[in-house]
Amino acid sequence: MDLSTLLARPDAVVDLVVNTGARQGATALERATRLVGDRAVVRTHAVHSGAELVETLDRVAADAPQLLVVGGGDGTVSAAAARVAGTSTVLAVLPLGTANDFARTLEIPADVGAAVASVLDGEVVDVDLGRVDGRAFVNVASIGLSVAVTERLTPGLKRRLGPVAYPVATLGAFRQHRGFAARLEFPDGDHDPVELTDLLQLAVGNGRHYGGGNTVAPNASLDDHLLDVYAIERGRLADHVSIARLLKSGRFVEHERVHHLTTRRVRVVTDVPLPVNLDGEIAATTPAEVTVERNVLRVAVPRGSRAARLDAAA
Repeated sequence: MDLSTLLARPDAVVDLVVNTGARQGATALERATRLVGDRAVVRTHAVHSGAELVETLDRVAADAPQLLVVGGGDGTVSAAAARVAGTSTVLAVLPLGTANDFARTLEIPADVGAAVASVLDGEVVDVDLGRVDGRAFVNVASIGLSVAVTERLTPGLKRRLGPVAYPVATLGAFRQHRGFAARLEFPDGDHDPVELTDLLQLAVGNGRHYGGGNTVAPNASLDDHLLDVYAIERGRLADHVSIARLLKSGRFVEHERVHHLTTRRVRVVTDVPLPVNLDGEIAATTPAEVTVERNVLRVAVPRGSRAARLDAAA
């Protein structure tokens, strides 16, 4: 389905929500409004805080827009996805955050002008959505080191360093990390329970990328209707260096200190309750059940994107 067909309708109206608190949000607002407005009637909503973002997305989604263009980071995208999943609204993403992993998965360009052009001239596909006890995520839900990294990724650090903020925060978090134990349970019976001890990180991926360009697993996809579960054991510094070298490709899941499997539902129980990071926002606590919802989110992608296809009826 071409997005141009939707925009050609006489009644076409585009809602543009821009998180001005995102790394590039303030400077991109005017440009994005002008570029989207060249193609359709546009209603612009500038938000300046998390509370305002939630309120704005609730109000906009209640009107069932045909196209919702969201400018912000992965947390903003995840919040929007939660509100339009299962509806006919098409979600388009302008990558204005630090990591922009969802946009990277969809193959949307980083430049605002190129991003607007690529999605408005692009195609509509449907993708999966992950949930942790009902809370939505588009990329990854994780426990352990990633939570400490998120806590160190202050807005000031991200503005000053951009994507480099991730390795800087990771190094600081790694030095103070304490291992944890976890049990993986599979309510659908597709795997036996797994007991894990002394872990560095445990993650459940719905999408393909996370952490500023790392890959969940070599075959991970937003459109495979599966969750990729991986757990990294603590080990020697040499082990972690060798794992780190494989993060971009996703081949770290083949390392001897990494456990990896795929499923559609997993319950994570930890030795003590631990916070869960959902797309860069700490929003849940273990024990937690993680599920995947198939093809519930309609998104705009550049023409020729390999991220997904339209499986459901248009």
